[in-house]
Amino acid sequence: MSISISNISKTYKDVVALRGITFNVNDGELFGLIGPDGAGKTTLFRILTTLLFANEGSAQVASYDVVLDYKAIRQSVGYMPGKFSLYQDLTVEENLNFFATIFGTTIEKNYDLIKDIYIQIEPFKKRRAGQLSGGMKQKLALCCALIHKPKVLFLDEPTTGVDPVSRKEFWEMLKRLQDKGITILVSTPYMDEAALCDRIALIQDGEILEIDSPEAIVHKFPKDIYNVGADNMYKLIQCLTNYEYLYSVYPFGEYVHYTDKRPLFKITDLVRYLYDQGLTNITIELTKPTIEDTFMELAKK
Repeated sequence: MSISISNISKTYKDVVALRGITFNVNDGELFGLIGPDGAGKTTLFRILTTLLFANEGSAQVASYDVVLDYKAIRQSVGYMPGKFSLYQDLTVEENLNFFATIFGTTIEKNYDLIKDIYIQIEPFKKRRAGQLSGGMKQKLALCCALIHKPKVLFLDEPTTGVDPVSRKEFWEMLKRLQDKGITILVSTPYMDEAALCDRIALIQDGEILEIDSPEAIVHKFPKDIYNVGADNMYKLIQCLTNYEYLYSVYPFGEYVHYTDKRPLFKITDLVRYLYDQGLTNITIELTKPTIEDTFMELAKK
């Protein structure tokens, strides 16, 4: 077991950041912590990487206790915080050498681990880190987190503010790192990234809502869900919100996701209601639920 968390709670004065968090991450697993800003993801990461003390509970990382064995944990994990935190006045090469020296190693010794990532930033190795693009900063930070060959890698919202192409490339890199036996715990507010993990924990307001594989979580959605479209999306949402048989409704891309509280739902009934409200070009079709749908359902409860 790479990470074991038992009843972790954390409070900042009157604000409860984490409430009784308990879960395990298996060796070699790519585990996702999924939730919006303020859900408690960063606080949990800081506790697991020995930067914060929990008020209650215990945790082990790479078989070490986060309080008693903090020095061993810091040698055994890689941590990439959400905010770019490398030395912006140092070049790419200087940052890598600095972090390698801190851990008593060299770039050459662990080059095989970072090679796939480093070759993408190597043309800019003489450029200062602060002058890199968002995607290149992300790759440099990942290289620095890997330079000492950690057993466990913590990535706190690594793709926030990064373009879609770089996001895709980043997750492909994570899959290759997983193939090399590194356990990865990654947090993200993006529900589409959750589907790329082996297992995920949905977190909201410091509490775990559900833990399972992405496929299993989606299958737990309790109702049929429909894509609803019309010529006026704002008015459509208003009309559906006022519909007497509404169970849930919220925007989802170019459609609105709608669920009905009745056990026997007829699409024609809803079409007629929407036409009576003055809407046109109405489309309604059954669709598959997503992780976001399940998250919204669990959060509502």
